[in-house]
Order: sequence, then structure tokens, then C-alpha cells
Amino acid sequence: MGWTMSDEAPVAALEQLNRLWDRGRAFLGSDYAILGGAMSWLSDRHLVSAISNAGGFGVIACGSLSPSQLDTEIAATFDLTGRPFGVNLITMHPDLPQLIKTCADRGVSHVALAGGIPPASAIGQLKDAGIRVLAFTPALALAKRLVRSGVDALVIEGMEAGGHIGPVSTSVLAQEILPAIRDVPVFVAGGIGRGDAIAMYLGAGASGVQMGTRFVCATECVAHPKFKQAFVRGHARDAVLSVQLDPRFPVIPVRALANKGTHLFAEKQREVIAKVDAGTLSAPEAQLAIERFWAGALRRAAIDGDVELGSIMAGQSVGLVTKEEPVAEIIARLIDEAVAAIASSTRTVTPSSREQAAFMR
Repeated sequence: MGWTMSDEAPVAALEQLNRLWDRGRAFLGSDYAILGGAMSWLSDRHLVSAISNAGGFGVIACGSLSPSQLDTEIAATFDLTGRPFGVNLITMHPDLPQLIKTCADRGVSHVALAGGIPPASAIGQLKDAGIRVLAFTPALALAKRLVRSGVDALVIEGMEAGGHIGPVSTSVLAQEILPAIRDVPVFVAGGIGRGDAIAMYLGAGASGVQMGTRFVCATECVAHPKFKQAFVRGHARDAVLSVQLDPRFPVIPVRALANKGTHLFAEKQREVIAKVDAGTLSAPEAQLAIERFWAGALRRAAIDGDVELGSIMAGQSVGLVTKEEPVAEIIARLIDEAVAAIASSTRTVTPSSREQAAFMR
């Protein structure tokens, strides 16, 4: 650790950090309550195992994988780490029950359900298999509903995040949800790129955090070099939201670095809306077509390196990504920053003699 203060202050601050996220660490079974955001095409065996081996909690992004493909990825991840990790499943996936069975058969300990309100059947199937269930919420009302439905933990993700996002900022969601939800651990996500932000949310009652954008430029991440370069060059203002063309056909906004591919999404919407209007495509099929568009566009950029026409999904914390480095170094720096922030906030400041005299007058 790269301490810059006296030895006593960081040690006490590290102890305080451990107390602040002890609930999250216990829930995840990890050294640090840092979830790796599940990023399609990128959160595979390599990045997930690296995050878990470094003390965090890696999460495989199932995305559009088939049950057999997911089975292979889980097995390969177990080969690379003996530490806990989880799997992120999209609720609208047509093979969701089979994917859950795959996770259960492989002994996965945690599953995060994303991409919509989790069906009760999915939650029940996971809990019957002894798997801990995480769910995402963009609002307090839904958070309470999810707790009643039996989920074991929540992730509140603000609009600063990359990929599919909700309409409310992380800071507002945290103020709204953290004081109200005490029954289950709550992890905060969206726009987090430094350890002092982690300390801040822990101090507000979070059990841990989730970070995706920060790990894209990890050495262990399989992202194409051009994709990583786009992150290093990117600024917060470059990560923009996709546009919804027709209120009759709502789509979940996606945040990505602006490029020519951003405009392709508008063309895809026009195509899908025309088919829905013509009666040749149902609403659920249209939504899935949108999902597949983004998955394909992301793959073109992240894996193939087409950063002009592909989708460079990134959160606004992209401006804090300045170089490629190993996961272990990223996490070590985050812990250093969190400890320094806690130590700074708890230091006793001794007033000068002049200040004391002024106070006594």
C-alpha cells in the first residue's frame, strides 16, 4: 500500500474501512466489497478471475450466451480462481430457467438478475438452489418490492454508469434508498472511479460498490487495444446517452462514447418501429432486437476494435481511466484512496495558538 500519512492513521482507517463494508464482504465472501460490473463480451473468465483473485468479486456477464456456452465459461473461471465469483443473467433471455440450472449445477454462489424486474419464478428457482440473488433497482419503490420478493441484495445503479441505465443519478439514488433499505446489503454503482467515492458511499450506508468502466483497461481484460485507447482518451462528457425516437416504443437508454455508431441506434429504432407498426414484429420481439443490436454493436467495438461504427459503452467515470494496468494494481489503488479519504476525515485537527486565543475571546 502506498501510504502517505503516518503509520497509525492508515492502519486505523483500514480497520474502519473493513468495518464499513464488513456486511458486503461477508455477503460476497471476498476481501473487498467491490463487485465487477458485468460487461458483455468483456466480463469473461479472464477479467472475472483476476478481480476475484485480487480480493474483489468478479461477475461473469452471460448476456446472450447459451446455457452450454455459459457452462463452459463458468467451468473455465473455476479453473482460474478458487475465490468466489458470480454470474449476471438477463431476465429477458429466452433460456433463463436453463441458465439458472446451469449456474446451480456448476455450484455458482451468487447470481445477479438484470435487464428488467426479475420474475418470481426465477428468484424462487435460484433460492431453491441455494444461490444468493442480487437484483438491480433504479427506484426506492422497486427496491422495497424486490426485498419483499426475496432477493438477498440490491444494486442501485445511477445514470452515470455505462451501458443500459436508469434515469436517476447515483448520488440521488443513494440518498433515497440507502437510509430506507436495511434488510439486505445494498451496493452502489454508477460513476464510481476512485476509492474516496467508495468511502463516501460506504459512509452513507452502502455495503459495497460495483465498478465496470474502471476495469475495462485492466491488463486482463480481453477488450481490443483500440477499445481501451478510446477509454484512455475519453472524458466524462464524451459518454453520452442514446436517444429514444418514439415514446410509444420506450427503450432503455444506453450510455456510450459518442461516435458514428451512436447514430446507427437511431436507424435501428426506425427499422423496429416500422415493423411493429406494420404488425410484423411483436413488442417483446422488438425489445429483444434492440438488445441484440447493442450486443452486436458492442462486440464490434470491444472485441473487433471497430471504434467508429461499434458501440463504446462507457460510464462517465471513463475520464478517470488513464492507462492500462493489472487488476491487482487498480484495486490496490482504490483501497489506498479509500483509506486515505477515511484517515483524512477522521484526523484530529489541533487549532493554532492564534485560533485558540480567538476562540476564547
